[in-house]
Amino acid sequence: MSLYCQADGPRDAPVVVLGPSLGTTTGLWAPQLPALTERWRVLRYDLPGHGQSPPPGGGRTLTVDDLAAQVLEILDAEGVTRFAHAGVSLGGAVGAALALMAPDRVASLVLCCTSPRFGPPERWRERAALVRREGVGPVADTAAARWFTPGFTGAEPYVAMLRATDPAGYAACCDALAAFDITDRLADIAAPTLVIAGAEDAPTPPAGHGDVLAARIPAAELVVVDGAGHLANVERPGPVTDAIVRHLDRTWKGLPA
Repeated sequence: MSLYCQADGPRDAPVVVLGPSLGTTTGLWAPQLPALTERWRVLRYDLPGHGQSPPPGGGRTLTVDDLAAQVLEILDAEGVTRFAHAGVSLGGAVGAALALMAPDRVASLVLCCTSPRFGPPERWRERAALVRREGVGPVADTAAARWFTPGFTGAEPYVAMLRATDPAGYAACCDALAAFDITDRLADIAAPTLVIAGAEDAPTPPAGHGDVLAARIPAAELVVVDGAGHLANVERPGPVTDAIVRHLDRTWKGLPA
């Protein structure tokens, strides 16, 4: 299984890889794309069964390390040796796994609305079982409330991404979240790291999630974005984009791919 990847921006620029959250596609990062493609070559990927990526075959379960290895396969095929990675939620977990798996290749890291551990594993296994049994409809019906603050009016395009997701792919990614816990390995992340948290993020609030990442990853910076829920880059694109660009300007002006 190979993940779908979309490339934008100048081919001779340093590479930034953007990872989506569970239930979303490459389109999650559309608000940041104009600013990032001015100075970086941007590669966006879809998770298994999401967007244009095929679902895992044979009811296969996945780990976050599996997803990270698939991202490395994309980058190898593209001839990319060093890169920055920015990811939202599950995409952030993939980025952290990449920084641990291939520290010589990850030049810079942005962890947005994510965590070293996404709560009790049973919750994710129950969601995976629900989706395998009933499809993605039940989780799509409640997605806007999980992802955004109550006053946000632009949720529908992102909920539509979830409604179009293959149930097997979504469930396999839930399995990956259930098994993910790098709390005791955060000190081993060597890449310069920016942690972005939505002040009103319900699934991964700053307290207990973003603050743990920032405290335990050496020299990491924490930015808390007011008025933002779980998909902070969508709900508050201005401050999130500015923070990412500042971080990349400081840490990733290196050699192109």
